[in-house]
Amino acid sequence: MSTPAPEEQRPQSASDILGAALGGAARKAGLDPAENASTHRVVWSAMGGWRGILESVVPSLAFVVLFTLRPEPLLLPLGVSVGLAALFTVIRLVQKSPPSAALGGLIAAVAAAGLALWTGRGEDNFVPGLITNAVYGSVILVSALIGWSVIGIAAGFLMGEGTAWRADRRKRRAFFWLGIAWAALFFARLAVQFPLYLAGDVTALGTLKLVMGLPLFAPLIAVTWLVVRALYPRASPEDEPAAA
Repeated sequence: MSTPAPEEQRPQSASDILGAALGGAARKAGLDPAENASTHRVVWSAMGGWRGILESVVPSLAFVVLFTLRPEPLLLPLGVSVGLAALFTVIRLVQKSPPSAALGGLIAAVAAAGLALWTGRGEDNFVPGLITNAVYGSVILVSALIGWSVIGIAAGFLMGEGTAWRADRRKRRAFFWLGIAWAALFFARLAVQFPLYLAGDVTALGTLKLVMGLPLFAPLIAVTWLVVRALYPRASPEDEPAAA
C-alpha cells in the first residue's frame, strides 16, 4: 500500500512573513515575554547595553558639538560623526559580536552625511531621521487603526500564536493602544524636530533628537514589555500537566 502524499504546506501570508521577521528581531533584542526577565534587564537589552547607547548617541552628539563650535567646514563634524560610527562597527567585527546595530548606524550616518555635503546644509544631516519617524509612525498608526497592529503581529509570532490574538478582544484592544502609543512617539519627534529643520537650527535639532531618542524609547519599551507579559502569563509549575 502506497504512503499518502504529505499534505501541501499552506503558503505563507504577508502577515506570517512580517510577524516572523518582527518576532525574530524582538527576540534577538531580548524582548521575549516567555522568559522570566526583569523589566530593567529587558529594557537594557533592547537598548543594546552600554555599547548600544554609545553607538546611538556618540556620533550624533559629536556632530552637534563640533557643528556648534565650528560649523565650517561642514566636512569636519560630518567626518567625525561617520568616523565614530565606522569605529564602532570595526570594534564589533574585531570582537566577532553581531555588527547589525552598528552597521545600520554606519549606513544611516553615511547616507545623512552624504546628503548634507551634497546640499551644503548641516540640517540635512537629520533628514533620514525625519523620514524614518514619518514612515514608522504612519505604518504603526495605520496598522493599529485597521486592526492589524504591527505590535500585535510581532508579539503573536514571538509567543507562538501567530495572528490568533485578533480573535481575543482583550489582546486586540491592548495592541491597538500600544500601536497608538508608539505612533505618537514617532509623530511627537517629527512635530518637534521638523520646524527646527525648516528653521535651520542645527544645534537645537540635534539636541532634541538626542533628548527624544533613548530617553523616550526606554520607558515605552518597558510599558510594551509589561503589557505583553500580562497578556501572555507564563504557566506556573502547578499548571503544567503531570508526567504520565
